[in-house]
Amino acid sequence: MSEAPVEHSSAALKALSNPLRRKILHHLGVHGPGNSTTIGQAVGESTGTTSYHLRLLAEAGLIAEVRERAKGRERWWRLVRADRRMPDPSTLSDEDRTTAETLQQAQFDEDVDLVRAAFLGEPREWTQGSRGGGHMTAEELREFHEEYIKLLRRFTHGPEDAPPGSRPVIVRWYAAPDPRV
Repeated sequence: MSEAPVEHSSAALKALSNPLRRKILHHLGVHGPGNSTTIGQAVGESTGTTSYHLRLLAEAGLIAEVRERAKGRERWWRLVRADRRMPDPSTLSDEDRTTAETLQQAQFDEDVDLVRAAFLGEPREWTQGSRGGGHMTAEELREFHEEYIKLLRRFTHGPEDAPPGSRPVIVRWYAAPDPRV
């Protein structure tokens, strides 16, 4: 994983705004490299449709070709692991700000559905959660976030180096001023 945070580019925001592309990224993140045929089968799409979306994800820098696995015209792809972050909305064009807001809403909705399903269906050893709050300065919140990223890097693995007995796990972290106050 890239050590330095990477802000989503305009191309990345547009690429991520498509639900199929998010499915493709998830598949690559969980299962490792794949080609348009294997990925298409996994996400329920044709090879042609999958190839198109893979090219857009590559152009956005979200995936990269695995050249050593290529055979003839067959191209293999892998997820580019990085600490990806949303850009400051004030730095975005109106179009990109709308795209970012729509993407974040879709991701929030997906996250709630995923966490709900996991907590209702998985044994306690595989579900952990916490709710908290308190007063923080903006600087303390930023520092807390950076420490969270360090913990995430320390305890998570990609599919290629996952230890025996591990499973794909979703980890989500959000913090914001309390809108009720």
